[in-house]
Amino acid sequence: MTASRLDTFPITRKWPAQHPERLQLYSLPTPNGVKVSIMLEEIGLPYEAHRVSFDTNDQLTPEFLSLNPNNKIPAILDPNGPDGKPMALFESGAILVYLAGKSGQFMPADDAGKFRTLQWLMFQMGGIGPMFGQVGFFNKFAGKAIEDKRPLERYVGESRRLLGVLDKQYAQHAWVAGDEYTIADIAILPWVRNIIGFYEAGELVGFKEFTHLARALETFLKRPAVQRGLSIPAAPVV
Repeated sequence: MTASRLDTFPITRKWPAQHPERLQLYSLPTPNGVKVSIMLEEIGLPYEAHRVSFDTNDQLTPEFLSLNPNNKIPAILDPNGPDGKPMALFESGAILVYLAGKSGQFMPADDAGKFRTLQWLMFQMGGIGPMFGQVGFFNKFAGKAIEDKRPLERYVGESRRLLGVLDKQYAQHAWVAGDEYTIADIAILPWVRNIIGFYEAGELVGFKEFTHLARALETFLKRPAVQRGLSIPAAPVV
């Protein structure tokens, strides 16, 4: 029954489900992608990961667009969604909220804690991701060729400001929304790792100044589920 239900989704034609009873993840190990793989590893929910390769424009194929018309990773297909029906979902923040609700983990049970967590999740979605991504574009990728350095300066300045906001928050609490590790940390800290790592902008944004944030990142990266999730979906064996 589960297999036939999943077969009605066009995405399974390109990425067949070997374990159709499990949640299906369509992703790549980018900062947005690993939010979901880390969360899945943390909650221990059985899932099957499918690599959406940007090198071959998998994200632009009709099959992927049938699941996410915005052609971005990650996306999921849960055969056991609400009311026992399959649930297709895109947008990493929405997926984190969904998985927190499904598992009862990494979201405070009380309303005040829940909304504190959601505000920091929105902080990442609306600020951290877009600003850090622009720093990466202008510092490492095609934007480097632009002679006018004002765009880079603008995004570096805003990224420094956002890092400062996080540093103050982590100075006051073990985790960003309080003493409890939540989906907000799972959303934020992969982006912090990325700006100082893959984007090679640690010195540019003065990351050494943000000692409390660095402490939180180090603690986060030591978690076994985080270590596993950072490399999912795995690169193909050559």
